[in-house]
Amino acid sequence: MRRKSLIALLLFVVVFVTAGVYSPLTQRNKTAKTAAQRQADSIRRDSLARLANDTTRMDSLQRAIYRHNKHVDDSIRLDSINRQKKNGIDAPVVYSGTDSLVYNAQSKMAYIYGTGKVKYENMDLASERIRINTDSSVVHATGVADSSEKDGIKGKPVFNMGSDKYTSDTMAFNFKSKRGLIKDVRTQQQEGYLYGEKAKRDANGDVYLQHGRYTTCDKDCPDFYIALSRAKVRPGKDVVFGPAYLVVADVPLPLAIPYGFFPFTQKYSSGFIMPTYGDESERGFYLRDMGYYFALGDKWDLKLLGEIYTKGSWGFSAASNYRKRYRYNGSFYFSYQNTKTGDKGLPDYSSQTSFKLQWNHRQDPKANPFSTLSGSVNFASTSYERNNLNSLYNPQALTQSTRTSSVSWSTGFSSIGLTLSATGNLSQNMRDSSIALTLPDINISIARFYPFKRKHAAGKERWYEKIAMSYTGQLSNSINTKENRLMRSNLIKDWRNGMMHTVPISGSFTLFNYLSLNPSFSFADRMYTNKVTRSWDVARQTEVNDTTYGFHNVYDWRMSVSANTKLYASGHLVANSLAIRLWPFATSSLHK
Repeated sequence: MRRKSLIALLLFVVVFVTAGVYSPLTQRNKTAKTAAQRQADSIRRDSLARLANDTTRMDSLQRAIYRHNKHVDDSIRLDSINRQKKNGIDAPVVYSGTDSLVYNAQSKMAYIYGTGKVKYENMDLASERIRINTDSSVVHATGVADSSEKDGIKGKPVFNMGSDKYTSDTMAFNFKSKRGLIKDVRTQQQEGYLYGEKAKRDANGDVYLQHGRYTTCDKDCPDFYIALSRAKVRPGKDVVFGPAYLVVADVPLPLAIPYGFFPFTQKYSSGFIMPTYGDESERGFYLRDMGYYFALGDKWDLKLLGEIYTKGSWGFSAASNYRKRYRYNGSFYFSYQNTKTGDKGLPDYSSQTSFKLQWNHRQDPKANPFSTLSGSVNFASTSYERNNLNSLYNPQALTQSTRTSSVSWSTGFSSIGLTLSATGNLSQNMRDSSIALTLPDINISIARFYPFKRKHAAGKERWYEKIAMSYTGQLSNSINTKENRLMRSNLIKDWRNGMMHTVPISGSFTLFNYLSLNPSFSFADRMYTNKVTRSWDVARQTEVNDTTYGFHNVYDWRMSVSANTKLYASGHLVANSLAIRLWPFATSSLHK
């Protein structure tokens, strides 16, 4: 009986548990939990695994603020990724060799034989032997032994970075860190040369030298240099060095300094010019070439110099260079000297002034095709070269017998066919101080034109529209005199001057359809400032010339007419041209 009761109890428990598992209430709870999990899994998340806000439930202001903050967060995340990649190579490395190139994939080493070249960004490396570690981005370059070379090494490494150039025996460079180690380096900084047994280059481009040399001698073995124990070079800026001493002809001199500084600058700068001193037998002790240099800009400069002597002589000079790209360039120099020799009050005392003027100007052909200006002026007083101290040691300057100068200018007006040109010429004889000067010599010309031709022609051409004319004018003013009389000469009495005008007029007409008529008229007018009247003196039996100054005008005109035609007989040409010259007239007149 107990056994049956226990079996019935166990059956009841089993039925109850089974009914609870599959009951509708339990099924609903499970179904609801699954839906909640499914809803949680469907929630959107951003790139940082954060819950993404639902923008459909936001207004316009909230949506704008949310998108702005999201853009800032994404940019910060991208910056952090870029910082992690910054240590890598940003550009491809290009390398080549004339002999062969071997690459070891296991050690990641590339070997270049022959004249190898490696290029990375603005860095170029050329050498006879190059090996590259592609994993660490380190390149090694060396030369090879060759008895035919001057120093026994062929294909030394040459490293270029921007405008800086380094030549060495052995070189190692890291493309990632942009640092390098160089042995026996040689580089040029403007007018100076730097050498070093060992050099290290940092990422900023600064070079640190050990046991270096600085010199302005361009020889491989310089005649003189400053030996530097150590130095820091900032290319294009300056050199700062520690203890240094002077070496001349490989002999160290007892001239040492604890530290020094050499500036390198490519900008113009003004400053004082230190003078030179000495002694001259006639003028005494002197200070020469002292002054100031003005850096007035990229287009022109100015240098002012002075000189002074203990016996009273003095002088000054001004020199300038100017240049405007694609327009013009030139130079200007002026010097004035007041020379005093001997002792004042004694018979050998003399005081003399002299000067020199030089000007050279050249215009670029592409600046203005319709107007040109050029000049070459070299004028000096006769005593200048004798009083100039620099000329005493220049035989060519002392023996120069003639000086010539010329200035020319021309322009054109294509719209009216006018051409205008002016020149000035000077010839100077240094032996007898004679001068031949022409200033100015002007020429004006107008091309042939038709003054009566209609601008808007309609119908048949009228006879007067065939009349053509042109104009040519010339003005000349010249003198032959001595140097000391030039500035005191009279423009009317001492100079030879005059003006001439020429106006030719011509036309071409057809008469009776067979006869071609060509009349021409030419008028020439001459203007002078003096007149010479010649007469015969009966008493003295000689010719007398009487010069009258004033305005005098002489003109003449000429006129001619020609006609030509062609004659045929039985269909054959008898005369190709038959010309008849009619009414040749010429007359002249003199008016005061």
